[in-house]
Amino acid sequence: MQKKILVIDDDKDIVKLITKSLSYEGFETISAYSGKEALCVLKENNIDFIILDIMMPDMDGLDVCRSIRKSYNAPILFLSARDKDIDKIVGLEIGADDYMTKPFSIQELNSRIRANFRKVDRLFKEWNELSPNGEKIDSPLILNDKTFEAFLNNKKLNLSTKEFQILSMLMHNPNNVLTRERIYEYVWGDEYGELNTVTVHIKNIRKKLGPEYDFIKTIWGIGYKYKERE
Repeated sequence: MQKKILVIDDDKDIVKLITKSLSYEGFETISAYSGKEALCVLKENNIDFIILDIMMPDMDGLDVCRSIRKSYNAPILFLSARDKDIDKIVGLEIGADDYMTKPFSIQELNSRIRANFRKVDRLFKEWNELSPNGEKIDSPLILNDKTFEAFLNNKKLNLSTKEFQILSMLMHNPNNVLTRERIYEYVWGDEYGELNTVTVHIKNIRKKLGPEYDFIKTIWGIGYKYKERE
């Protein structure tokens, strides 16, 4: 099935460049030139991936991301002229999965998008082989790897795609220490990257689980492990 990508940017030249390139790569694209327009598009379409600018006139990308994360878990990649580390950290903390700065390489953007879809497809295949019904249960936490949904005390957790992938990876390797490098390579499909991205996503997962459910343990200087409840 053809993947559908939403491109959100008030710069029409950038939108045209990205959509033309993605169409050539075989993706279906939808354009939105403001945050409010993007939210309307999401209500009417099943979007597989989102490219989002930050600095827009009516509603900045950070607010758009927060609104999206209330209802949707499609991967979000920020594409912004803001290039400071704090900008990247804030973007990831509010729910984005990746961050690129402008000016950017269209080839790198395409590569990151393809890597994301390859990773999701591979994880979906592996998890189906491990669990025919797609569920991994460590009561009261339940992950369904077929639907990419997580439930805690029968209440659905609003996890982004990358957050779900990290939690599932840890949960499928209980009591085993996984380095940040291994998590990044497995989830993002890249051997080299900003490992702080993993730290930010772990922080977000813990926040959504709440302090009572400290499933994820930090092994200082090494990485993280999932501790099963007794």
